[in-house]
Amino acid sequence: MSSRFFFVFCLFVGVMSLPGNTDNEKLLALCAKPYKDQIIWFLNAFWHKIEDQAETLWQFKHKCEELDLEKHEEGNALDEMSAHRFLEIFNETMTVREMRAKLRSSGAIGEGRVPNVPITHILIFRFDIDWRYLVNASQGDNKEEIEKAQRMLEGVQAAYEESNERASEAAKAVIEAESREAASKRAEVEAKEREEEAHAAKAELEAALAELHAQESAYEQKTQTLTKKSEEGGVVSRNKAKNELAQHLGEDPLPLRKAKITQAAAVKKAERATLAAAEARTAAAEATKRATEAKEECKRTKEAAEKALEEAKQKLKEAEDYLNEVKSRPGQAQGAIWWIERELHEAKAYVPERKGGYRKK
Repeated sequence: MSSRFFFVFCLFVGVMSLPGNTDNEKLLALCAKPYKDQIIWFLNAFWHKIEDQAETLWQFKHKCEELDLEKHEEGNALDEMSAHRFLEIFNETMTVREMRAKLRSSGAIGEGRVPNVPITHILIFRFDIDWRYLVNASQGDNKEEIEKAQRMLEGVQAAYEESNERASEAAKAVIEAESREAASKRAEVEAKEREEEAHAAKAELEAALAELHAQESAYEQKTQTLTKKSEEGGVVSRNKAKNELAQHLGEDPLPLRKAKITQAAAVKKAERATLAAAEARTAAAEATKRATEAKEECKRTKEAAEKALEEAKQKLKEAEDYLNEVKSRPGQAQGAIWWIERELHEAKAYVPERKGGYRKK
C-alpha cells in the first residue's frame, strides 16, 4: 500500500493524550507529529467550530506535503520560505513574523529563534484559538470504533489499488493483444496471397516447360518419321525423305534443349518458393491462433479485475455505512471520522465515472 494511503491513527490508538508535563511540552509533541496527525488533532478539538473548514484543512495537509520537498507526508513543519509560500497560496494576509509574535505573546513559543513552522502554529494563528485548550482537548472515546474504521479504510484502499492496477493493466493488455491479433491476421492474409502467387507462377512455368517438352517430343517424332521414310518406299520418296531429314537435322536443337533446362530449373525454384510460402502461411495462421487465445485470456483477466473492482465498491459502501453509524453516537472523534470519510471519497477516484466514481481535478 502506498504511503499516501497508509493511516496510522496513533492519536486514537492507545495514546489519547499528548506526552509532556507542561502545556508547552505537549504543544511541542503535537507539532512533532506529521502534518496529517496535527490537523486531525485540531479537527477533533474544534470540530463544532470549524466543521465547515474541514475541506480547507484537507487542502492544507496536501499543500504542506507538496511544499516539504524533503520529507513530504512524513514532515511536520515547513521552512520559513515554504511557509511564506504556503500563506500566499491560501491568500493569508499574515506573515510568519506576525504569527510568531502572537504565539510568543500567548506563551506558545519562547523568545528564541524557531527555524521551522509547524502546521499547528499556522492553525492556532489563523483560527485564533486557545492553544492550551488544543493540547489538552479530548480526542473522543471511540478508540475501538476508530480502529475498526481504519481497518475498513485500509481494506478499501488496498482493494481499490489492487483492482484498479489489475484492471488498468488488463485493459492495456487487451488492446495490445487485439493489435497483435490484427497484425497476425494481416500477415496471414499476405502469406496466403504470396502462396497463391507462387502457385500461379509455378503453374505458368510448368505449362511453359510442358510446351518445351512437347516441342522436343515433336522434333524427335519428326526425326523418326523422316528416317523411316528415307529407308522405305520408292527411290523418289526415299530421296525426298532424305532431303527433308537432312534439313530437319540441320536445324540447331541447342536453343530448345537450353530453354528446357532453364525452364526446369525455374520450375524447381518455383516449387521451393511455393513450399516456403505455404510454410509462412501456416506459421502466420498459428501466430493468429496464439494471438486470439492471448486476447481471450486478457479479456478474462480484465473481467476478473472489473469484478474485483465491484467487490471493492461493496467494501467502500460497508465502510461508509459503518462510519455513518459511528457518527450518530455521542463522544466521537468527529474530525478523525471526517478524515476517514474524505479518504474513502478519494478512493472513489479509482472507480470509473460511469460506475459511481469521480474524476480528480
